[in-house]
Amino acid sequence: MSEYVFRGEFDHNLDAKSRIILPIKFREGLGNSFIITRGLDTCLFIFRTDVFTALEEKVKMLPISDESVRQFVRFFFGPACDCEFDAQGRVVVPAKLREYAGIEKEVVSMGLPGRIELWSSENWAIYKQKQEGGITKEIANKMTELGI
Repeated sequence: MSEYVFRGEFDHNLDAKSRIILPIKFREGLGNSFIITRGLDTCLFIFRTDVFTALEEKVKMLPISDESVRQFVRFFFGPACDCEFDAQGRVVVPAKLREYAGIEKEVVSMGLPGRIELWSSENWAIYKQKQEGGITKEIANKMTELGI
C-alpha cells in the first residue's frame, strides 16, 4: 500500500453541478480513482483507493456479532462512493454525502496523513472555534506521546 501524506488547507466553491476542483497536489496524490465517504465531526473523508481497500481488509477481521462494529461499518463503508476526476480535474461530491456534511456552496479541503477531509466552510469555522479554547492540553499530550 502506498501511503501519501496530504498537506494544506484550501477553500473551494461547489459549481452548479456539485463539483469541486481539488488542488493539483491532492489530485496527484489520489490518482485516477479514489473513495469519498462519511467522516467524523460532520466532514467527509477522501481516501486513495489502496488505502481504503486496506481499511476494508482490516474491518473484515472484526466480529460482525459486535453491534458497535456493525454500526461503524454501516456508517463509514455504507455510503462510500468510488469517484474520479473529470478532464478538468473536478469531482462530483455525491448528494447524500454533501447533505451529511452540510456542504452547500463553500467548501474547505484539508490534507492530513493518509486522507483529505472536506468540510462545509460553516461547519469548519464552528469546529475550529469550539476547539480553540480547550485543545491545547490535548494536543500537548498527543505530542508528548509521539515524542515531539
